[in-house]
Amino acid sequence: MTSEVEDKPLTEILPYVFQHPKELLIQLEAMRKHILRSLLYLIITTTVAFTEITPILDFLTRPLEGGLETLQAIDVTEGVGTVMRVALLGGFLMAFPLLAFEVWLFFVAGLHRKQRLPSLFAIPVSLLFFVGGMAFAYYFLLPAALPLLLNFMGIETIPRPNSYFPFVVNLLFWMGLFFEFPLVIFILAKLGIVNARGLASQWRLAIVIMAILSALITTTTDPANMMLMMLPMIVLYVVGIGLAYIGQKTKPPSETVPTQT
Repeated sequence: MTSEVEDKPLTEILPYVFQHPKELLIQLEAMRKHILRSLLYLIITTTVAFTEITPILDFLTRPLEGGLETLQAIDVTEGVGTVMRVALLGGFLMAFPLLAFEVWLFFVAGLHRKQRLPSLFAIPVSLLFFVGGMAFAYYFLLPAALPLLLNFMGIETIPRPNSYFPFVVNLLFWMGLFFEFPLVIFILAKLGIVNARGLASQWRLAIVIMAILSALITTTTDPANMMLMMLPMIVLYVVGIGLAYIGQKTKPPSETVPTQT
């Protein structure tokens, strides 16, 4: 990036980039490099997870009565897709710090110099939030949802690998992603894209969206499980409003630091 935009905030860089096609091409090339490196990290970590797939499968089936031995496969290739899906989740979790660092490297030029080092701490914080969301799903949501799903309407269900593991993996992944919401809102508030008042005024719409997402993720019509999913979302939304208020109060000044040539 040229010295003209090196120290400008992201909200000022974006219009500049779109007004100067050469800068846009430079940014697209930089993005391509970050994406390629991220894919390489993901391939390596997924391979590592694949080599340790048995302990991972055992861990994921602990909430299930009887564990891994309870699952029964029917199709010959059923286990292959299951193993790859679980390995991909494990690889993503291991690669998360590196992926977040690549995102930081791409956006760091749009931050003020004084913000660059503090913003680096967002990586371990985001990892903590993601793991916290997965832990909540594993230790609270799964034990509550599985008994209902396996005995819905008095019909006993024998779980299969191609249904059980996708359900668990999706639940862990999306819950981990939802726990990132407060951090994302804080960053957007510091950039001046959102504000606490706007988020608070849209709480009704947010509740509707949370209810829809809860129904899609839990795949059950049981109100108790849906509420169990919605409650942390509501708490995260309120926390996000609070962080947005803090973020907009600590928003950096619009003036930029002169660059040295």
